[in-house]
Amino acid sequence: MSRARSGSADGAIESHHALTRLKWLTTIVPAIAVFLYETVRHELLEPLLPTAVGNLIAGLLALVLAYGFSELVFGIVEGLQADAMAHSRERAVLNATVQERERMSRELHDGLAQVVAYLLVRIDTVAGLVEANRPEEALGELERLRAAADDLYADVRDSISSLRTRITERGLLGPLEDYLGEFEERHGIRVELQADARLEKLAPPDAYQIFRIVQEALANARKHAQAHRVWVSATVPTPTKLLLTIVDDGRGFNPATAGGPESQRFGLTAMRERAVSLGGKLSIESTTGGGTRVIVTIPLATRLEDADATLATAPR
Repeated sequence: MSRARSGSADGAIESHHALTRLKWLTTIVPAIAVFLYETVRHELLEPLLPTAVGNLIAGLLALVLAYGFSELVFGIVEGLQADAMAHSRERAVLNATVQERERMSRELHDGLAQVVAYLLVRIDTVAGLVEANRPEEALGELERLRAAADDLYADVRDSISSLRTRITERGLLGPLEDYLGEFEERHGIRVELQADARLEKLAPPDAYQIFRIVQEALANARKHAQAHRVWVSATVPTPTKLLLTIVDDGRGFNPATAGGPESQRFGLTAMRERAVSLGGKLSIESTTGGGTRVIVTIPLATRLEDADATLATAPR
């Protein structure tokens, strides 16, 4: 954070110096150009050449000087513009980082902390059953504890994976494919991915949010839907809209009941918050026994035909 502030301060100083140079150049150079034009025309060319020829040569020299001056000025302006865009991207990344930390802290409190609290309560239950000499019931509670601990371990590993994605360096699709492969191997759930290659141009903060939405949807399919297969589709049906769909073949639920188990409700809320942060919206289609479909639509501020541009989502 301190390094970011220091970089911003240095950039502001450099921009100030560049503006100062530009001010002096626009003040001094035109005056010098007029002086040189009149001096060359009257003192050097008129005694040697006809007036028309002298004026033409002096005019060409003035044109060359004006062109050089314009190149210098536009170079400074383009440098300032590049600095401004870089600072804007830095601020966007910093804001996204802060928001992501806040969001993850809520998820840890609402998700992992709830599971740990549940484990502590069940441990007390097991202790009471052992003291009451009820070993069979105690063993049953231990099995439930083991299942909850397995879920907790899987959630922690998923959280660690999301922090090690390197989306900034690699883009969205490579880390997403790697994660889906790890998910398949770890949980035995088949996952199929269909993605538009143009999504590699998404800005890293936006790509990370999409990655986390997919991750949360897969976690719900694993923990609550008891799915065997999941289909992930990230397409661009129009140049200014991204459509993300995650479908599973699990047991489904009734969306009118707020998503069933408490941990599942937290997952749906987290996905919806991430979609809204990108200016988009999330909808859930599910029926009991009929699987679940998560649909996320996100507007894009930059048309995907602009191949050299970094794609950003629409203003929040």
